[in-house]
Amino acid sequence: KNCLSRTRLRGRQGMRVWSSLILGTLACAYSASAFSSAPSGGIPSSLRSGKLGVASSTRSGLRPSLSLKMEERKYSLADQVARFERAKKEKNERFLNIDSVYDGSYLKGKRVMITGGNKGLGLAITAELKSQGAEVVVVGRQTSPELDALGVTVVEGVDVTDEDAIKGKLIDALGGKGVDILINNAGYFWEEHETLDNLSMKEDMKQISICALGPLHVSAALANAGLINDGGRIAIISSQAGSAEWRFTQNPEGGDYGHHMSRAACNIAGVLLSQELKAKKIPVVLLHPGFNKTGMTAKYSHIWEVEGAVDASVGAKRVLHEVKGISMETTGTFVNCEDGLLIPW
Repeated sequence: KNCLSRTRLRGRQGMRVWSSLILGTLACAYSASAFSSAPSGGIPSSLRSGKLGVASSTRSGLRPSLSLKMEERKYSLADQVARFERAKKEKNERFLNIDSVYDGSYLKGKRVMITGGNKGLGLAITAELKSQGAEVVVVGRQTSPELDALGVTVVEGVDVTDEDAIKGKLIDALGGKGVDILINNAGYFWEEHETLDNLSMKEDMKQISICALGPLHVSAALANAGLINDGGRIAIISSQAGSAEWRFTQNPEGGDYGHHMSRAACNIAGVLLSQELKAKKIPVVLLHPGFNKTGMTAKYSHIWEVEGAVDASVGAKRVLHEVKGISMETTGTFVNCEDGLLIPW
């Protein structure tokens, strides 16, 4: 479409040259398709890896035309059931089998800080980081037997809503040594389904404080202290729940106000953070980790299978696959770790 818009001609002149433009337009469309799938014009993962998606998909048995169509996509689908069904119909290995694209070797020797790593997705990410040879520092209110068993550095007594603890204990625990990757993972989702009948100011503020203000203040503390190493990056685990546009599809009856507000606030904070940190060349990307089978989503266990929920260990690899691609070209974007496509604000 961009190619056509640049070469659009009118009247008889357009009619005379139209057929001569077709081959050039098709070639241009193919070239543009690879970049249209990249966040905000950034380099798509298929090109970062040096392997065009069409070629790899052809090797896996997909028709070139179908592969090209997949490469042309920029945004993920709001309808989770339809998203999962489309992936199965198209035999989308990126979606259905993360091991087909995931390579965690880039993590070896990297110093990574993660918040909220004592259970659920955070624990799974921590385990994967450890298995790939990363030096992991987990920060949170408390540890767990499962976390202790991993043998990583654990900094307890730090609540991401406690500014003094962030600027004091968290920073002190790093001992003046910076991190290569910061993963803001700590989150909270009220167990009750919130409607106008049971609105809770306390619960709403708790969700906003943990999910939005937490990542902002932790990231700011490290950046201000010069503890994000050169070439370092910041990942913020947000949620598709923060997309205002997708509420019309996913929440036609409204509800869960604090949850969605907290993730939307997280997203705007992440975008503003990415803008301010451009001067320091520190990229920031917001990630929807996908639908994972954890304690946080247990209340939705009845729809886990139909919506394609995966084990947290799979979700961890999806997240770390996207973390690998964070760069100044992708900074400020909101990515669905299930398919690598963008989520609209």
